[in-house]
Amino acid sequence: MSVIITLTNQKGGVGKTTTTATLITGLSLQEYKVLGIDLDPQGNLGFSLGLDIENTSTIYDVFKGTAKIEDVIQKTEFGDIIPSNILLSSAELEFNRSGREYLLKEALESVCDQYDFIIIDTPPALNILTVNAFVCSDHLIVPMVPEILSLLGVSQLKETAQTVKKFYNSKLNVLGLLLTKYNKRTNLANEVADMAAEIAKQLDTTVFDAKIRSSVSVAESPAHGSCVLLYAPRSKPTLDYINFIEEVLIRSKASKK
Repeated sequence: MSVIITLTNQKGGVGKTTTTATLITGLSLQEYKVLGIDLDPQGNLGFSLGLDIENTSTIYDVFKGTAKIEDVIQKTEFGDIIPSNILLSSAELEFNRSGREYLLKEALESVCDQYDFIIIDTPPALNILTVNAFVCSDHLIVPMVPEILSLLGVSQLKETAQTVKKFYNSKLNVLGLLLTKYNKRTNLANEVADMAAEIAKQLDTTVFDAKIRSSVSVAESPAHGSCVLLYAPRSKPTLDYINFIEEVLIRSKASKK
């Protein structure tokens, strides 16, 4: 049975998709079988990994029942990907039947045993797509930048996670908070890191020891259809992400005990 991890934060611009792509690639490089799922209608995960997201079937077609999940999986050198595009933006209105919170969980039943990890990227919103990801996940990872508004987003996310855990998925666990675009030399970054540790306690988790430093290579890599691990293997963010991936493996294994 695969370990399902969702990357989530209702605030945009926190490095969520970058972290998702890097986690998928990093785990694949360690020879784990990985499936990445893009639940963001912007389709940035597939695009940043070099996929054609417009002329193909997507997770939207799976939810509509017009395609099987096996038929929308795109194979890449570093993991399998289920892409998304702008058509998914209608999900809140279009998928309004009873039990719609289980659309993704039901779709994954036929493939989840084929992978060691399933990594899900979510939109910057606490909507039905995000709830679908929470319902089927074992763990949540919350990327955030060292800014006050990012911190508020995490605080609001807590209520949604607790509701899903109470009514839909009792095993849901917050694996950790990840600080991105981090510069330890600024007072604000250190202050937010301290506040993040307090919020993490409320979520019964901790902040990851690895903190992802800023670099132009992170912004450049999606334009080359690659993640930063491959695009800039000696950059500071790559070193930070390698440490983060090791922490994810350690924490996810520890949670099974």
